[in-house]
Amino acid sequence: MEIFAAGAVCWREVGKDLLVAIIHRGRYQDWTFPKGKVDPGETLAEAAVREVKEETGLKVKLGVPLSTVSYPIDKSKTKTVHYWATKVSDKALAKSKFKPDEEVSEVVWVKAVEAFAKLSYQHDRDLLQEVLDLRANGMLKTKPLIIIRHAHATPRADYVGEDGKRPLLPEGKKQAKELVRLLSAYGPKRVFTSPWKRCKDTITPYAKAHRYKIIDRGELSEMGNAKGPARTAKVAKKLFADARSSVLCTHRPTLPTITQVLAGYAEPKLAKLILEAKALKPGDFIVLHLTTAGKKPRLVAVEQQSLEERL
Repeated sequence: MEIFAAGAVCWREVGKDLLVAIIHRGRYQDWTFPKGKVDPGETLAEAAVREVKEETGLKVKLGVPLSTVSYPIDKSKTKTVHYWATKVSDKALAKSKFKPDEEVSEVVWVKAVEAFAKLSYQHDRDLLQEVLDLRANGMLKTKPLIIIRHAHATPRADYVGEDGKRPLLPEGKKQAKELVRLLSAYGPKRVFTSPWKRCKDTITPYAKAHRYKIIDRGELSEMGNAKGPARTAKVAKKLFADARSSVLCTHRPTLPTITQVLAGYAEPKLAKLILEAKALKPGDFIVLHLTTAGKKPRLVAVEQQSLEERL
């Protein structure tokens, strides 16, 4: 039996030093990174954010995905833990309200060299080394660029009227509400969308929840892409060049244009993941983790998220 869990390596920089947050668990008398089992009805990404908040009091946004760790917990069970690197802002640190309990007795921020000595498990030390390697290569500080396909909409054959006004199905409206929590795990701050109703209704709940302005881009609509794919591609190029925290909601027929552009910035392995996103299911999205550590934005990692993966 496999048990799924999620966690994070929370980090911040003080001068030239990298500090990480590690927790002490009184029950096990160990030092480790915050993590925990996935609750019913949540994704791994949502679980990682929730567990960090519960165990450290820190409200975080997910950065680069790290290695997955698996280990046996008894003869019949294996725990598989998915990790992300998460930068902790000064604001989040100031608002932290950690309270010791039976599960976590202490949270400490330590320099990496101290963490290596303090951590109880080799797999945690391996994760820490992974974070240090990312930092050394200018790939730890990232911003998310999220491409999402609109939620389930009324089928074309069942709708009479202008296609741009075709609405979401009740299932799609539910997806739009549930996407708020999943998108919030990454926290994109700029919201771009096709002006067509099914796209706007997909992304509006997230924008409203965070009081973000919705920016319409006609080039992201099906018609805009059909009449001027070069203009659609230009929008994608600009979003990549900006390398700012953003989400873009569009349509299935428009995805090939966008993914082709973004794949052009990626190494083969990541390009393949991006190109596969042209077949995203309704409400699914990909996250491109971009860094601006060099002269030009670079693509560090790509991951796909789906509400269907809620465990």
